[in-house]
Amino acid sequence: MAHTHKLATKFVHVGRKQRYTQGSVNSVIQRASSLIFNSVAEKKEATRHRYKGALFYGRRGTLTHFALQDAMCELEGGAGCYLYPCGAAAVSNSILAFVQQGDHILMTGAAYEPTQDFCNIILKKMGIATTYYDPLIGEKIAALIQPNTKVLFLESPSSLTMEVPDIPTLVKTARAINPEIVIMIDNTWSAGVLFPALEHDIDISIQAGTKYLVGHSDVMIGTAVANARCWDQLRENSYLMGQMVDADSAYTTARGLRTLGIRLKQHQESSIAIANWLAQRPEVKAVYHPALPSCPGHQFFQRDFAGASGLFSFELCKKLSDEELAQFLNHFELFTMAYSWGGFESLILANQPQEIAKIRPAIERKLTGTLIRVHIGLEDVQDLIADLEKGFERIK
Repeated sequence: MAHTHKLATKFVHVGRKQRYTQGSVNSVIQRASSLIFNSVAEKKEATRHRYKGALFYGRRGTLTHFALQDAMCELEGGAGCYLYPCGAAAVSNSILAFVQQGDHILMTGAAYEPTQDFCNIILKKMGIATTYYDPLIGEKIAALIQPNTKVLFLESPSSLTMEVPDIPTLVKTARAINPEIVIMIDNTWSAGVLFPALEHDIDISIQAGTKYLVGHSDVMIGTAVANARCWDQLRENSYLMGQMVDADSAYTTARGLRTLGIRLKQHQESSIAIANWLAQRPEVKAVYHPALPSCPGHQFFQRDFAGASGLFSFELCKKLSDEELAQFLNHFELFTMAYSWGGFESLILANQPQEIAKIRPAIERKLTGTLIRVHIGLEDVQDLIADLEKGFERIK
């Protein structure tokens, strides 16, 4: 497909080659473990091209997987895309592909908590050291890069606290010291498209496709789109770790892409409207939505991102007691409590200041009020505002 097409057009058409659709609108669902060869020559040919979309063995993928991988490469501008059973698997296997005992990695100090747990437990056990940095550190990251630093891991915006780092400065600084450093980003918030990571000299763009790619809260999948420099190593290491997804999950994710453009547009519009409403509330100390000036790193969001999605947080003026928090969270009509986000439904979760401080030891900015994280779904904005308003009434 021509690269001149706009994103909205790409969402509809990527990964829909005749080979994958075979005459239908969507890609076929090809469920297979064994893929049959009719001759020795055919088997040799498949073996030779097993890295490049040849039907070889179920763990290497079927037409259904190849369709989604092609689509993700077109959307994110990569040389290849690996599929994982969830976002956490995409993160951990992307890191594991490029480190060995004695190495060091730099990890954003505001990373998704399971990413931090992976570093603190699994990598530590393997003799790989992790240094956490403040996402707003900028060019001072230079002081943290060691001779054995192999990976710089970014996340934008940060999990929960939503800081937007100055990614071009972080990347440029790291590359100046070590041109070979592998730079990867958890790019889930932007659905891989609102922030085009590989255009910013990042090697690997990782997503929990569970969120926006699927969009319906019913499938778990992870993706990692890599540039040509890192693709072979990422692919083969992930294959050796047994990473794969089933054909039905790959199919459902590809189907989710078709409405991703209009869903993101609505998530953005609704989340900004609600963020602006929250900013006027007397109960709210600060709103951490990248599109609002009150969010740390807002200027970098304006410069680097093509738009916003539906996830953000806000800090209350006070720390709620356990009873107040239960009163606030237990009685919403439209907002439900659940982990994950990115579906059509609105979600809400809360963290107390001490909980945030515990998982943000590298960050000096401390919260004083309860932090509420919301994902704004596709419901009517006025209905969602009315639901939140009743929540505030319950804690007066």
